[in-house]
Amino acid sequence: MKTTFKVLFLFFLTVFSTKSFSQKMVEYYEPVKNDSLRIGIGENDFFPFIQKGYTLMLPENKEIKGVLIFLEDSKFDKKNRSSKQMYTQASEKDFAVLSVSTEIPLDFYFSESSMISTHKLIQEVFDKYNLPNDNIFFLGASLVGHRAMRYIKFIKESDLGFQLKIKGIVVCNFTMDFTRKWYQHQRDIRINQIDLWEPKFINYLLETNLGGTPKTNPEKYHNFSSYSYSDEKNENIKIYKDYGVRAYIEPAIKYKLTKQLRTLYENNSTDIVGFLAELKLAGNENTELIVLQPEDNLSTKKNTQSTWDSINKDELMDWIQKQTEK
Repeated sequence: MKTTFKVLFLFFLTVFSTKSFSQKMVEYYEPVKNDSLRIGIGENDFFPFIQKGYTLMLPENKEIKGVLIFLEDSKFDKKNRSSKQMYTQASEKDFAVLSVSTEIPLDFYFSESSMISTHKLIQEVFDKYNLPNDNIFFLGASLVGHRAMRYIKFIKESDLGFQLKIKGIVVCNFTMDFTRKWYQHQRDIRINQIDLWEPKFINYLLETNLGGTPKTNPEKYHNFSSYSYSDEKNENIKIYKDYGVRAYIEPAIKYKLTKQLRTLYENNSTDIVGFLAELKLAGNENTELIVLQPEDNLSTKKNTQSTWDSINKDELMDWIQKQTEK
């Protein structure tokens, strides 16, 4: 009996060790700039800069078949919080995972300089570690996902020598329509039922960087949005029509009604369903919508990050693997 137990223990220890040490981690972050950015009209409305750089997970002793990319902040929402959740699954399928951060805190990619900074870091990593420019997937929730859409638009519209061969995008519960978002926050401020820091912060950034409101400068909001219900042309859709797209939404209608008095219009799910509909109209038949139900996410706080946290990563990685075979 003791011998059997010892054999089983050594077996499990070997398996555990193999999984634990089958990945190589590389980090490079520049020193933080001793400065801050204004994020509101108040005297204390400033954010300090964060570290620009990247974290790369490489499956050791394997031929890398593709790369998962997350455009995450290096400080806010915990460093590499989303990408870490894919390390095991990616490694098992011979994928690298790259997380890239600019120096701008909560960067919405308003400026071209942010996207150029990201592009240079990505190119540097691909060159330095000889990553295959094939089977590239962008993933993310909240700002991580929004940045991916902005970056893809930027590189598709720019005359850059280095172009990623993007295979697919994983969209998770983030804002696509910033006209809708602005109106959502105006309503939040008017009815005053929640903490108003985020509505005031985001609307300040939108109005400052997009030259006004959706009422005074609608085209700027349409151009900044991946999709907008109020935009009859939706020119940005054609940028994403050739990619495989898997979208996760968690409407949490009852939660938002009870906790925030928000309507169906104040919901990221509205954007994402509209985006998928426009992709279909543009001829993209390689889209999939996953709707998370209350029992899928046991977190008491329903937000974009908790949606990502609750996703079945093994099943997601299977979808990514299937995309590479198309």
